[in-house]
Amino acid sequence: MASVAIDGPAGAGKSTIAKRVAKELDYIYVDTGALYRAIAYALLKERVDIEDEGALIAACRQMTVEIRYEDGVQQVYLNGENVTPYLRDEETGNMASKSSAKAPVRDALLDLQRNMAKQHDVVMDGRDIGTNVLPDAEVKIYLTASPKERANRRYKELIAKGEVADLDKIEADIIERDERDMNRAIAPLKQAEDAALIDSSDMGIEEVVERILSVVREKLL
Repeated sequence: MASVAIDGPAGAGKSTIAKRVAKELDYIYVDTGALYRAIAYALLKERVDIEDEGALIAACRQMTVEIRYEDGVQQVYLNGENVTPYLRDEETGNMASKSSAKAPVRDALLDLQRNMAKQHDVVMDGRDIGTNVLPDAEVKIYLTASPKERANRRYKELIAKGEVADLDKIEADIIERDERDMNRAIAPLKQAEDAALIDSSDMGIEEVVERILSVVREKLL
């Protein structure tokens, strides 16, 4: 089995790019961020204080998170319920950034992610795939973009959905999330030493996909 690990900060386009790369390679795409968002969604719903380690451990023990593929599309199930439609809002994303720094949450998902890579050829994206989850991945990519560009992309996405959005607030939230992700004690966001750096600030989706595929061809083919 072969693994392509794509890491990078929030809003860098990892999910969009990883899906396209997986399709081109005929690999399974694993959106690890959605797994963390599923747990975050549950923590918000149950009003769990994530600073209370005992409560957090107890909550995680009661959760079963799994990935299913329906018509070729990844769906995330939490305790048997498809929670995929609820995972992309800002509140859940911010909770995922905070809760993913907690050991009980990371422990709950680590084996699931590694087992998928053992059973399938995968493209897996997240914050610490190449550094922690799959340190032996054959291909590692660190995909980034400037905070301003990432905020602009998110702003356009929200406006297209008919939602009210504040560009300055989105950029401030992204900068805050970067700081939190890069400085957390457990598996911080950073570029793996053997990862190829791709800054997509001035690149289109097709260009980024082709750049990653060229790295894959060099490493695997």
